[in-house]
Amino acid sequence: MLVDIVLDAMGSDKAPEPELRGAILACRHLPVRIHLVGPEDKIRPALRAHLKGENLPIEIVHASEWISMDDKAASSVRSKKDSSMRVGLKLVREGKARGFVTAGNTGAAMATAKMVLGALNGVDRPALATILPTGAGTPCVLLDVGANVDSDPQNLVQFALMGQIYARSVLGIAKPRVGLLSIGEEDSKGNAMTKETLPLLRELPINFIGNVEGRDLFQNNVDVVVCDGFVGNVTIKTIEGLAKLISDELRQALKATITSQVGALLSRRAFKDFKRRLDYSEYGGAPLLGVQGACIIGHGSSNERAIMNAIRVAVQFAQADVSRHIEAALKPRDPGPLPPFNEVKADPFRDDNGLIPPAA
Repeated sequence: MLVDIVLDAMGSDKAPEPELRGAILACRHLPVRIHLVGPEDKIRPALRAHLKGENLPIEIVHASEWISMDDKAASSVRSKKDSSMRVGLKLVREGKARGFVTAGNTGAAMATAKMVLGALNGVDRPALATILPTGAGTPCVLLDVGANVDSDPQNLVQFALMGQIYARSVLGIAKPRVGLLSIGEEDSKGNAMTKETLPLLRELPINFIGNVEGRDLFQNNVDVVVCDGFVGNVTIKTIEGLAKLISDELRQALKATITSQVGALLSRRAFKDFKRRLDYSEYGGAPLLGVQGACIIGHGSSNERAIMNAIRVAVQFAQADVSRHIEAALKPRDPGPLPPFNEVKADPFRDDNGLIPPAA
């Protein structure tokens, strides 16, 4: 059975080209029906040119407006009532689709999702999660990375529950190790909020391992890392900046001499595999956890492969019924184990390294 997913056709920096190509790739490789949302006069001729007569489950839903990266999130969400984001999210709210994917303005996407979909029962504040690669090849979930600048201990408790459910149901990690991001592993380390949060997390029916430090993010020491949105956003932006520096410096070093150029040529396959393991496009987008339905937000520079993988995440999110399990986990109840749910033990769309093989 095909899963209906809405794709904001006007989100990315180079929209709608990456979205159109990504939608086509997704329909070829995933059990999905795509609802492309945007100005029909702009999308239809371009889509027809890409399809070249191929019959794929893609339909166009007209939206006369879209929100650009330069638009201010708060004002554009209110003023652009027929934006591709709002029209697309309404399809999810009305039950015509199971999930929504956009590579557009992150602030606007989060605000529109909260407004149109609303929060799940028991969720005070939705959280934006991101997936980080680790040295062992397994992913690490970091949340919140920007949905909430200010949070309290109870918010972090909810983030921990939502994060571990996502890690189990979508990433297939049977017993996720959950850690609280702090400045030291000892219980005495941290600020007032982390110290107050720590004992609350220990009371949860999850595999909580205590405080973790920033260096643990990539060492396969923890599967879900919880923090407030301010710390999470600074962390992820620092990682992006460092990754760019390393990439730029490595590229220059490999071009410096004839010897290094020959070495680079001989190591081309290894470098290609290395780049692929760290490439954001392989991990899809960031799920906004805690809203009604799947809402996946991709990077503005997403290419067609990143779009396809974001759609894949939305499909898995819907198939695993993540939202229902989050509500169940946050529903007031007597202490006890979390209810069983549909776990994705292995991703049929990925290879043994956790990545989708390149298209033939």
